[in-house]
Amino acid sequence: MSHDSSPSPPDRRPLIAFAWLWVGAPLAYGLYELVLKAKQLFTG
Repeated sequence: MSHDSSPSPPDRRPLIAFAWLWVGAPLAYGLYELVLKAKQLFTG
């Protein structure tokens, strides 16, 4: 007896991908700026 008649939950993968981008893009940019500023600090 299978339970295929029950509705499947909505696919949340696009939402999860968007959430990761929403947080990850500014984080990556901030880390990039941090590396540039640290390089300037240590190399003069």
